[in-house]
Amino acid sequence: MGIVFNQSYKNIIIISIAILIGAINTLYFYPVFLQEEYYGLVVFLLATSNLLMPLVSFGSQHTIIKFYSVYTNKNDRDSFMSSVIFIPFFTIIPISFLVIEFHDLIGGFLSIQNPIIDSYVWVIFLVAFATSYFEVFYSWARVQLKSVFGNFLKEIFPRLSIFILLICVYLDLLSKEDFVWWLTGFYYLRLLIMMIYSFSLYLPKFTFSLPKNIKSILTYSFYIFLAGSAASILIDIDKFMIPQKEAISQTAFYAVAVFIATVVEIPGRAMFQIINPLVAKSINKNNINELNNLYTKSSINLLIIAGLFFLLININIEPFYELMSNSSYGNAVWVVLMISISKLVLMSFGCGPAILATAKFYKITLPFSIFMAISVYFLNDVLIDIYSINGAALSTLIVVAIFTLVKVIYIKIKLNIMPYSIHSIKVLAIIVLIFLLFADKDGDGSAIYFLIKNLDLELSNIIKITLNTLLVSIIYMFMIYKSKSSESINTFINNLLAGNFRF
Repeated sequence: MGIVFNQSYKNIIIISIAILIGAINTLYFYPVFLQEEYYGLVVFLLATSNLLMPLVSFGSQHTIIKFYSVYTNKNDRDSFMSSVIFIPFFTIIPISFLVIEFHDLIGGFLSIQNPIIDSYVWVIFLVAFATSYFEVFYSWARVQLKSVFGNFLKEIFPRLSIFILLICVYLDLLSKEDFVWWLTGFYYLRLLIMMIYSFSLYLPKFTFSLPKNIKSILTYSFYIFLAGSAASILIDIDKFMIPQKEAISQTAFYAVAVFIATVVEIPGRAMFQIINPLVAKSINKNNINELNNLYTKSSINLLIIAGLFFLLININIEPFYELMSNSSYGNAVWVVLMISISKLVLMSFGCGPAILATAKFYKITLPFSIFMAISVYFLNDVLIDIYSINGAALSTLIVVAIFTLVKVIYIKIKLNIMPYSIHSIKVLAIIVLIFLLFADKDGDGSAIYFLIKNLDLELSNIIKITLNTLLVSIIYMFMIYKSKSSESINTFINNLLAGNFRF
């Protein structure tokens, strides 16, 4: 687990910086410089391109991770890597033809509720193409166990690009209309940098010979492409459906809340970049003991770290929203809570998604993804009408909770391994206890503040957030340490206290 920890903490730092930049963009620059209409437009365009991305990539980024460790000599690897980068053309060519032929029809459908969308239909497909090939070359680097630079390009680069472009809009160097097109250009610059870096790590001798297991490769790519297309619906269908039912400004409010809640998955996003290739290697070598070790340790460690992030977000959400210039964004407090719970559930699953995607029974990912997509679509269709953006968040939470449980049971049946233990229950109990203790019940602060209010002290929102964060972090980590739920976490804390830890 040494290389996992080494690259995971570096990736956590990168993602944390990206979240900080994203927070400035999302909570201040976007609402002030672009305002709700164009902010909602950007959210819609990027979300829709994400829905299309699995279709464009044809699963090739996952194919690289699954099959790379199968090959034992360079010639076979060269043949595989030479072939896999052309797999997306199975869908890119027909999609491009359809967009050219039916552009006006597609634009008319997408812009029924919000006509502003019609002028930017091509952005959806251009960004999907750039993002798809970026993921292909990022996987190229990840199988070399080099995830940090690619993670920088994945997480920080687009947010930094948006930061720069928003400042240009503010300084009148760029119009709101041109902002979208410049952002599209930055996605292609990112792709070019990733390509150069990936080839510097591993440059195959390009050949026209096909791998011997080309049938297995194409079959896997096809299933993952179908499963990924369905799974992406769960991620972004809410941002697609809200503008069809509500004013596009509601999409902006929802996007901010989702952005805040996704901080919970920072540890997972950091760990999965390096652990997924290791999961694939364990499965290819049929090393079930190592796989079980990765499964259980990733589950408890992610639950602990993500649990802290969950608490810090939700106990500070009221004073945090009060810092924003537009009070309307604060109406999405319940969205933050429900989405952050769903993210915590996903983190507790550990590397389970990687096991499902790379095991011999990988085909099960397709029906899982289809049923999840259908479920979230119909729940959204009903609940958005009833509860507006809160309904979209509730739909996500219900689907994630139910299907995560189903997936855990399925892996248990197939491989007889489980991510959860008595330690998982202890950690969950600690999270619930601290949340109930610190939760804001009356809009004036958490239960802890009765002491401060009795002293007649007026606290700013910044001070409230700082006090809550310090108290929760200390109490939570002390209780986790005493519970001895994770050997890795306790070792880390012991080394930190002894001054033996080196970054």
